[in-house]
Amino acid sequence: MEEALTAGTIGLGLIVGSFLNVVIHRLPLKQDIVFRPSHCPRCQTAIPFYLNVPLLSYLVLLGRCRSCRAPISPRYPLVEGLTAFSFWLAVDVYGLSLHAGAAAVFLSLLIALAAIDLQHMILPDELTLGGSALFFIYSFFHPEIGPLQAVLSGAGAALFFAALFYAYLKLRQTEGLGFGDVKMVLLLGLFLGARRLTAAIFLASFSGLIVGLAIIVLKRKNLKLALPFGPFLALGAYAALFWGDGLLDWIGALWGRP
Repeated sequence: MEEALTAGTIGLGLIVGSFLNVVIHRLPLKQDIVFRPSHCPRCQTAIPFYLNVPLLSYLVLLGRCRSCRAPISPRYPLVEGLTAFSFWLAVDVYGLSLHAGAAAVFLSLLIALAAIDLQHMILPDELTLGGSALFFIYSFFHPEIGPLQAVLSGAGAALFFAALFYAYLKLRQTEGLGFGDVKMVLLLGLFLGARRLTAAIFLASFSGLIVGLAIIVLKRKNLKLALPFGPFLALGAYAALFWGDGLLDWIGALWGRP
């Protein structure tokens, strides 16, 4: 029974991951994500269903389009594999429950937002605000936080990030954050609650600082380097969902040491 549940969870994750790849590619380009058949982005040749199997098709085709032999981005199997792992992890941690399903949706949004922001440096409202609306509704069923905490966490974080956005814009006459980041923390707060959101923002800021400094040093960039923050918020939220409480307890213990 357990093996069947694991296989089913991973299989569903692979299917959702395949759909996320469609969203990641088409949504920023304002293309239809539901009715247009899968096709090669380069030659536009339709992909038959038997060559559209998550992970397996990429391996069989050796990472190239069958028609024009253009390389297929490794993002496709990576997104599919990560989504499958995320679904398995959600069920492993929360069991076969409504909250596991909500966590799987949350993780899927994180994956899509991170990939889109990395490629296009945008965070589409369809995902940030759409996800926020969904998780506000879910807050009435959330087993760990209620609607009030969800709203206070999301709105408080969004207001704080909006203040940072406008303050930096006024002082430096340029954007330090994108306003999509403001909408994304609203989404994160509505699902994570204040405590785990704190861990997510800490992890995002720390990882963003490390990566930014590494790029500046290794690639000799200046301090005006434009780096999307969405992927770091997604990474921080992903980790905080499962390990945020433990991280904050560990930091608190270190802080409390004499």
